[in-house]
Amino acid sequence: MRILFLGDVVGRSGRDALTAALPGLKAKLRADLVIVNGENASHGFGLAPDMARAFLAAGADVITLGNHSWDRKEIIPYMEQEPRILRPANFPPGTPGRGAVVVDVPGNRRALVVQVMGRLFMDPLDDPFRAVQAEIQKHRLGGTIHASVIDVHAEASSEKCAFGHSFDGLVSFVVGTHTHVPTADHQILPGGTAFQSDAGMCGDYDSVIGMQKGGAALRFWRKMPGEKLAPAEGEATVCGVFVETSDATGLATRIEPLRVGGRLSQVMPAA
Repeated sequence: MRILFLGDVVGRSGRDALTAALPGLKAKLRADLVIVNGENASHGFGLAPDMARAFLAAGADVITLGNHSWDRKEIIPYMEQEPRILRPANFPPGTPGRGAVVVDVPGNRRALVVQVMGRLFMDPLDDPFRAVQAEIQKHRLGGTIHASVIDVHAEASSEKCAFGHSFDGLVSFVVGTHTHVPTADHQILPGGTAFQSDAGMCGDYDSVIGMQKGGAALRFWRKMPGEKLAPAEGEATVCGVFVETSDATGLATRIEPLRVGGRLSQVMPAA
């Protein structure tokens, strides 16, 4: 299976870049499964239903969220009726929405997508490790499902690395989101699971993690609230990760970063 994961979409610049680039990327890479983290799409905070529909229309198969899941309240009834919108699975029982979905992909195959949110330096939700364990135990990799992807929305690289090694050989791909900076540690772990600590963002990198740099920087100088943060509006870089897996085992055979447009060095996986 050919899997394209695109990191946190930030503001209008990120949205426009994603919807413009995704159809071509999906065709060029012959991606069977496309996952987009959309939790910062609406002015940097949350996801609106019309934005979710635009991402799905552009070629996304699943949209994941994160700590800004509830910033746009109108997403709540929409995610109740749209199973392809995921919030972290380790929110307490009774929270709206869902944290995992199995989607059909071309070739009569199925893929599991799960999102969890880390606890280190973030809101203390339920245990994300046990949440993932509970979801993957419902399926057989290389049997009832042909691939599985875990989006770990977390601050700490150590927690994301621990996820990768904890589930090495049990899932196809563990990828980090939330910190908005693409890491250079893409690899296939010893057990066959693809891993990258953070996929980066789809947004303007002439910024402080997607936000206009002036106001964001002043918060560190003054250590007091300032003007409301707003997304940077320059040309965005579409950042993500491309993974191939074996249908027989569900494990990874290839992982490559992707960076298209904007200020960062350009990287396009081989088709």
